[in-house]
Amino acid sequence: MKITGAQAFVECLREQKVDTVFGFPGGAVLSIYDALYDAKDITHVLTAHEQGATHAADGYARATGKVGVVIVTSGPGATNTVTGIATAYMDSVPIVVFTGQVASSLLGKDSFQEVDITGVTAPITKHNYIVKDAARLPDIIRKAFQIARTGRPGPVLVDIPKDVQNTVIEYQREEVNTDYVSEDTFHPHFYTKARIEKSVQEAAEAINRAEKPVIYAGGGVNISRANRELVAFAEKIKAPVACSLMGMGAFPSNHPYYMGMVGMHGTRFSNYAVSNCDLLIAIGARFSDRVVSKVEKFAPNATIIHIDIDPAEIGKNISTHIPVCGDVKKILQKLIDMVDEKKPNGWNKQIDEWKKAHPLKPRCPKGELTPQFVIEKLYQLTKGKAIICTEVGQNQMWAAQYYKFDEPRTFISSGGLGTMGYGLGAAIGACMGRPDRRVINVAGDGSFMMNSTELATVSRYNLPIIQLVLNNRALGMVRQWQRLFYNGRFSYTSLGPEVDFVKLADAYGITSFRINSNSEVEDTFKKALAMNQPVLIECIIHPDEMVYPMVPPGAAIDEIID
Repeated sequence: MKITGAQAFVECLREQKVDTVFGFPGGAVLSIYDALYDAKDITHVLTAHEQGATHAADGYARATGKVGVVIVTSGPGATNTVTGIATAYMDSVPIVVFTGQVASSLLGKDSFQEVDITGVTAPITKHNYIVKDAARLPDIIRKAFQIARTGRPGPVLVDIPKDVQNTVIEYQREEVNTDYVSEDTFHPHFYTKARIEKSVQEAAEAINRAEKPVIYAGGGVNISRANRELVAFAEKIKAPVACSLMGMGAFPSNHPYYMGMVGMHGTRFSNYAVSNCDLLIAIGARFSDRVVSKVEKFAPNATIIHIDIDPAEIGKNISTHIPVCGDVKKILQKLIDMVDEKKPNGWNKQIDEWKKAHPLKPRCPKGELTPQFVIEKLYQLTKGKAIICTEVGQNQMWAAQYYKFDEPRTFISSGGLGTMGYGLGAAIGACMGRPDRRVINVAGDGSFMMNSTELATVSRYNLPIIQLVLNNRALGMVRQWQRLFYNGRFSYTSLGPEVDFVKLADAYGITSFRINSNSEVEDTFKKALAMNQPVLIECIIHPDEMVYPMVPPGAAIDEIID
């Protein structure tokens, strides 16, 4: 059939089984928005800002496993998505961002609201396109979704000039496989099928020889839906499991082999285990600097097996003895069949002794309300069934440490980029994608203020999100570093009491509470959880409250302060 490019755009969304998009209209996408006017089967969520739309699409993708979709206009509309795109890129999140563009005849002429967004985003997208031939629009959209969801997922941007949206083209519907596809089409020559099979065999042999194995699980386990395989594998080889921040939920926190987070703010026993193991099995993890810290002292006595779908990650940050390139679900399935069933040994006993000797210890030197207690109570009252989004900083670390994540896709946070202002937008996306779960965004006051205007979106759609603000009237994590490493010189990290978050919530028509002591927490949370509507809860905590344990920058991960 013959339809306009804008109409074909909507038809392509239907091909991809897209039911929800996030965006903000403008002059360069008017034709697309006009086509969306009649698309009653596609829910469009109007956010307060294009960055919020991109974070919402990201949160939607993380919560559902589907591809998130963003539509914005050209120029500043497009550039406002850059932080959200970079956030998704660093954490391997599949989103497709559609940007409007000036007409093809105006490109390169510094036209009104023109910017080379494909040039701007080339380093932070898995791929991007500018559509110069209207006839190619459907195929480019199909390819964009395929690239976003295939192999190691990531963001793709498609820039669509106004004339392409208005050109009449021949459109023919195609049946599209919208499932996650684990294999990338390209691997370096070294990772041939035969070489991968040999590596798997070498890995199995190393596992069978090991007496003190540790599994280091990353976000790739959640992406590949390999959670059951990871549990079966750990139970067969009797290996304790530590998770990266992105790996939270990859292994159930109520499992006896679970050790918690590893790295800068990981548990002592996770860090001790990695430092003393004789075999480290990294699965879908990238050995970030926040995990590794001092490279030469990271797992110094261990043979390292690295399983990852992205060959570029293997050996990038840490020398790998046995590289295994492939989808972790498929690799684990093979390894489960190949490794020997082990019995608990002295290593397992040692891990249990470290757990008993070094539990997470809440601290509060001067305040009655402790953030650790707040998060623990939140877990108890939700029974771990909520989706927890976070901002970045102390709030993020307390959530990761004290909320127990027993299922994948229930912890949504900016890991690699560390984007303050991420959480509320992500919570909107998660709430739209998973209406069966209560969504809670844990924020510090500094992060929350960056994109608090998205409360307008929460109010507009009456989304039953609980916005938790841990208000220490400071940029808490930066202040913590200033206290520990800059002689307590608090340079521009005190925010003061100027903002009344309860009044801010009231301005948006959102119910709010303020908590000043631990004794108020349970009753307030019960009230909020009983409400099927947006709620903001401000918790007044002391600015001297800090995140422990902590590995100082540049130290080995077993050199811990707490």
